[in-house]
Amino acid sequence: MSLLVDVFVIEESGATRFLDVPPESSDMAGFEIWRTVVWGSEAVRSLGARFLPRLADGDCEVAPDQVQDFLTECALVREKLALIALRMDPARSREHHMYEVGIRLDNFVDAGRRAQQAGGGVLIW
Repeated sequence: MSLLVDVFVIEESGATRFLDVPPESSDMAGFEIWRTVVWGSEAVRSLGARFLPRLADGDCEVAPDQVQDFLTECALVREKLALIALRMDPARSREHHMYEVGIRLDNFVDAGRRAQQAGGGVLIW
């Protein structure tokens, strides 16, 4: 099973509506095990991250008014990718892990920007 990242808006009725993923975007957020070994890892938590570590225990919902903070967190995690990659499976190279995690961070940032444009939030699940 894989993790996904989606953009949602809250309708006037209070209902949540998920937006379609544009063809130039991806909704891939990593492997299920990444909930703990990447996003919820001590390496990510030690950065002061507060959104991504939620994935260790469940889904990560970013409310519309929190999207900018989420994007800031993604930038911080990107800055420390080498540290995070060092703590991942040693059977793969650090560069491989940095590339793979970096692609998913790109998807998070893309979703965050689309959410801002739509006045919505982000769900990683």
